[in-house]
Amino acid sequence: MSSIVIGASGIVGGHIVDRLVLAGEKPVAVSRTRRAEQNVDWLQADLATPDRLPWPPVSTLYCTAHVGLLAGALPHLVTPSLKRVVAFTSTSIITKMNSELAAERDSVRQWAEAEQHLIDTCTKLGVAWTVLRPTIIYDEGRDANITRLSRLIERLGFMPLAGGGSGLRQPVHAEDLAIGALAAAASSTAANKIYAIPGRDTITYREMVGRIFDGLHRPRRVVAVRRHCGGPRSRWPVRSFQMRMLPWAIAWRRT
Repeated sequence: MSSIVIGASGIVGGHIVDRLVLAGEKPVAVSRTRRAEQNVDWLQADLATPDRLPWPPVSTLYCTAHVGLLAGALPHLVTPSLKRVVAFTSTSIITKMNSELAAERDSVRQWAEAEQHLIDTCTKLGVAWTVLRPTIIYDEGRDANITRLSRLIERLGFMPLAGGGSGLRQPVHAEDLAIGALAAAASSTAANKIYAIPGRDTITYREMVGRIFDGLHRPRRVVAVRRHCGGPRSRWPVRSFQMRMLPWAIAWRRT
């Protein structure tokens, strides 16, 4: 089996490359920056301009980049040897489709449309596909979710939280997603299916923040802020208010 990993420099893509190497493969790793690594053939490329490079023939394509880009590029990448595409989207396509934030609803709609575009493209090209929808992804020191919160906590010494923080989260580790991707590619029963990939534990956002404090060996200090501010006409959504409040909190901490 030969594999190509698009988005190989990302946290999930990097783990996929590592797993393929451990399995005895020499995968083709694609990123927009030039890199060098033993037992990996690195290819500098951009899905936005797929016609500029000769893509190597492979049997399996893993993609952690945006599925909309992959859908547009796939006709340029497909060869007779390509049998399976494994791509990532997000459970947000389902869980946030009715979000109170219009911008979030629009973003999720575009993501869902891009996912369907990829599925339609694979079907048209005669390539089996598997779509994995993870929840919030973490990878110690590398992700843009848990790591960002931990750095904020280290900087402030507390975590500002708008609302009750009762929304449920199921954080999933990037390496677990890589393991799942390889398993999906190797399974004929996973062909042409969509899978939600949550983490093991279902916890509230507030508890997730609390566990970050625990991991940093700090006492849990969550500072609640009011959901609305400025009287009855003010209706800032929770997340918007929280983001507006953070610079003030940082400035306060510096004084």
